Amino acid sequence: MITRFHAPFQPSLPKRIVCLTEETTETLYLLGVDDLIVGISGFTVRPKEARKTKPKVSTYLDANIDQILALKPDVVFAWSDLQADICAALMRAGVEVIGFNHRSVEGILSMILRLGALVGKSDAAETLVGNLQQRLNNAQELALARSHKPRIYFEEWYEPLISGICWVSELIELCGGVDIFAENRVYPDAKRRIIADPAEVIRRKPDIIIASWCGKMFKPERLRAREGWNTIPAVQHNQLFEIPSPIILQPGPAALTEGVERLCGIIDQWEHAQDLNARDSTF
Repeated sequence: MITRFHAPFQPSLPKRIVCLTEETTETLYLLGVDDLIVGISGFTVRPKEARKTKPKVSTYLDANIDQILALKPDVVFAWSDLQADICAALMRAGVEVIGFNHRSVEGILSMILRLGALVGKSDAAETLVGNLQQRLNNAQELALARSHKPRIYFEEWYEPLISGICWVSELIELCGGVDIFAENRVYPDAKRRIIADPAEVIRRKPDIIIASWCGKMFKPERLRAREGWNTIPAVQHNQLFEIPSPIILQPGPAALTEGVERLCGIIDQWEHAQDLNARDSTF
């Protein structure tokens, strides 16, 4: 028998949420509904209070299905095809799963809007997206005024070498840099962003190298020791930087806030050095 609704139907909103990656956790905190979160990824570092107060139920590729089920979530939020097996196991157990699969700046903003709608915070999500867009616009305006545009190599992994994912490449350009492997950002998977020949980085002569080794500490000496890399301008002028992965490799607010700030700061520093060199050469 079909239920007849005599008043406008109001769908129920989730009251218990598990987040398998950090970006949905951070977004829900920013939307003011962190009380709905009952479980998080063990890789979560933003915000700090989440790591201190919420049960950790997963890594990135693995999850404690029994622990998640014991939390009785109304919905589980996941990200990317890499978590497909976890999602399938939860769905077979009767849990509702929503898997985001975005890879671009536009995708991050869209995720925030959709997440806001799912938890009844559409207005707050629109405000958050508006604020993030304004920050991006400000960074872009500064970039357009730059007198120099550095060639940048972003390294997501070191063995094998993997170039930056789409939103990282987009943010490098937005902040005034030139991603030397921009052609790779069309690939959503890391496998197709592998740089098979390390000498290709040498040939492309980056002015700046930025590393974010997916949770591992960047070791500049390891990079400098690569065969022939001492000829790269970034290595010669010590323009080697790290942006921690929770900041730049999280497809959520962190990349658009602190990630952009770090990128702009690195490019600012390099540009200042270029201006000083140009001035000195005139004397």
